Amino acid sequence: MFNRVVHFEIHAANTEKIAKFYSDVFQWEIKKWENPNMEYWMIMTAPEGSKEPGINGGIVGRQGAAPKGGEPVTSFVSTIQVENVDEHITKVIAAGGKVTVPKMAIPGLAWLAYCTDPEGNIFGLYEENSDAE
Repeated sequence: MFNRVVHFEIHAANTEKIAKFYSDVFQWEIKKWENPNMEYWMIMTAPEGSKEPGINGGIVGRQGAAPKGGEPVTSFVSTIQVENVDEHITKVIAAGGKVTVPKMAIPGLAWLAYCTDPEGNIFGLYEENSDAE
């Protein structure tokens, strides 16, 4: 048995707004889970039955204060593979997010940038590109 990551969660005070952000930026299918005991949104990062690598996740109500900005990273950071980092940076900004670490090269491997959603949750954008330098 492998100890693989099988699910991720995004914490948000305004779960509906954050669901729209990730749906708009990454075209993920996000649906509210009808559960009377908790507010939860299911995230499908690829169509059901897809052979693409990756995991699915959820959006859950934040239980504490949102990040204020400038704090050190204190949790796992999910990085999303995209076809074009520049195009996704534009989508992030248009949807209310911010770039926290500008696009940089991982020489001979990929382009990488870090962003935050409208509630300050950090995530990475990763574009495979052997010409990156």
